[in-house]
Amino acid sequence: MTDVSRLIPHLADPVALTRELIDIESVSGNEKPIADSVYAAVEHISDTGVELELLRDGDTIVARTHQNLGQRIVIAGHLDTVPIENNVPSTQSDDIIYGRGACDMKSGVAMQLCVAAALRQPAYDITWVFYDHEEVDASLNGLGRVARNHPDWLHGNFAILGEPSNAGIEGGCNGTIRVEVRSTGVRAHSARAFVGVNAIHGIAPALAQLADFEAPTITVDGLDYRESLSAVGITGGVATNVIPDECVLTVNYRFAPSKTVDDAEQFLCHFFDGYDVTVTDVSPGARPGLNQDMAAEFVKTVGQEPKPKLGWTDVARFSELGIPAVNYGPGDPLYAHRADEQVPVSDIITAVEKLHAFLEADS
Repeated sequence: MTDVSRLIPHLADPVALTRELIDIESVSGNEKPIADSVYAAVEHISDTGVELELLRDGDTIVARTHQNLGQRIVIAGHLDTVPIENNVPSTQSDDIIYGRGACDMKSGVAMQLCVAAALRQPAYDITWVFYDHEEVDASLNGLGRVARNHPDWLHGNFAILGEPSNAGIEGGCNGTIRVEVRSTGVRAHSARAFVGVNAIHGIAPALAQLADFEAPTITVDGLDYRESLSAVGITGGVATNVIPDECVLTVNYRFAPSKTVDDAEQFLCHFFDGYDVTVTDVSPGARPGLNQDMAAEFVKTVGQEPKPKLGWTDVARFSELGIPAVNYGPGDPLYAHRADEQVPVSDIITAVEKLHAFLEADS
């Protein structure tokens, strides 16, 4: 059983807190131990610092200030990880912490907790969100669940998502859509292939078209979003002596946030003209929103040029709620989900310092 108070002694040390969070295994579906520990830590913060209203929906924790400061910032991070690969508990070598969730995103959660504990005079009202089930099917996502069940809990003027971004701002995110491209034929014995129509052969032009496609880079609100269009799976065949009558090609399109879901679907239907195209999964992108005053002030505090987020993140959920949002957290996203997942200590310290400076009125 996890000691729910184990995070409290480390609230002033984001490096030690990151390791402690990594050491609480929280693969999607098993978030309760870490959620209980985070709840206890936030309760302690409320008792010893800025008073917080604590709310809970399953294993999602929401903590809000109510100081009537005029504007509200939502700062969110997910508690779950992908499955471990002999990388829990954490280890440390010089400036690098290793372990499942090191960058995605236990260090981001440590950033949230340490800044919440250190704040004394916030410049804005703040909503801290720690949510479950980000790494699995979107229908299970804790942030999405709260948006459906308690949309008022997420009200805000600006949002920061602690996804790994090398302690720099990554604005918005690409959208993503997956489709099945289907070729049909006529089944026959392979010894008499001339009486059949091979559906696998029929998908070949679509594969050739994909191989030749050069994905564009599209500038949105000053950031360059590189798109991608990729075959990610293919199925077909009945038996080794049968001409197949169906072949299904699965394609993933990552599209710039200037495009709508309908735009993406229409593009794919046109691109695969002549084939049956079925959408199996889709999530809209999010524009950077960096022209908003609070976002511009955050950019100024961080002191680095923002970059685009090429993958999909939950900033898109905030965008759907009408809240401009950015990604900001320690660690390189290229290490997310890897067996050697890692985060530099320097990133953690920088992220905490910059976020605190942005939120503290007297900083």
